[in-house]
Amino acid sequence: MHGGQANGSRNADAIDYEIFGHETQYVEITLDPGEQTIAEAGALMFMSDGIAMETVFGDPGQQGGGFWAKAMSAGKRVLTGESLFMTTFTNHGRGRAVVAFGAPYPGRMIPMHLDQLGGELICQKDAFLCGARGIQIDIAFQKKIGAGLFGGEGFIMQRLRGDGIAIVHAGGTMMYRELAAGEKLRLDTGCLMAIGPTVQYDIEFVGGLKNAFLGGEGLFMATVVGPGPVWLQSLPFSRLAGRVASAIPRAGSGSSKGEGTVLGGLGEMFMGD
Repeated sequence: MHGGQANGSRNADAIDYEIFGHETQYVEITLDPGEQTIAEAGALMFMSDGIAMETVFGDPGQQGGGFWAKAMSAGKRVLTGESLFMTTFTNHGRGRAVVAFGAPYPGRMIPMHLDQLGGELICQKDAFLCGARGIQIDIAFQKKIGAGLFGGEGFIMQRLRGDGIAIVHAGGTMMYRELAAGEKLRLDTGCLMAIGPTVQYDIEFVGGLKNAFLGGEGLFMATVVGPGPVWLQSLPFSRLAGRVASAIPRAGSGSSKGEGTVLGGLGEMFMGD
């Protein structure tokens, strides 16, 4: 997948991008002289000669407001589970240059043209990967008390503002749906990857003792109500991490949980590790 944007009267830099791969993707961003892209710390894959990398405290879009503005921006990033720092990549050369970023785990990279989405996107706290200079990354609080106390993954989300391109990452397979006015979906909180600014979202209690204590889906679900676009991810990172953690041998056990065999632990008893 490839694309770009015309600069015109935009505040954000114009960037060209191309996405490669299938299950685990990477994106190449081509910058003209003087253009800049911003990215989450640790996302870099490679960069060509002429690009200068700089670590920035907080949101690069808030760097003109003095120390306290930067500190507030960095504090908001900590609340969303991100690093205090972001990285900027600026083309200081005379010709075009390329910088590439890799996906944090298997899934899909999706280019979001914010100017075509009303200038705003609310996304999962670890969804943003990289984007054009001029995009502002903020925190999106849900004001309702239920979401505030019990929201988990779906409560503290990122708000992307601007008129440039943002590359976000969805775990597993991405599902897109345009909700009609009043149309409602109930979903796992971690599977909510992004919503448009016109979509209302909240957290609701699943209810029922069996659901609360015996179910594997969690005590709370996210609700989204249209109109507007919704993006879902089939494999949120928390689910992937939980499955990996459950397969790690307990301290002193010296054995795994028997992945790859129908007999599991009983099979190991007879067949060895």
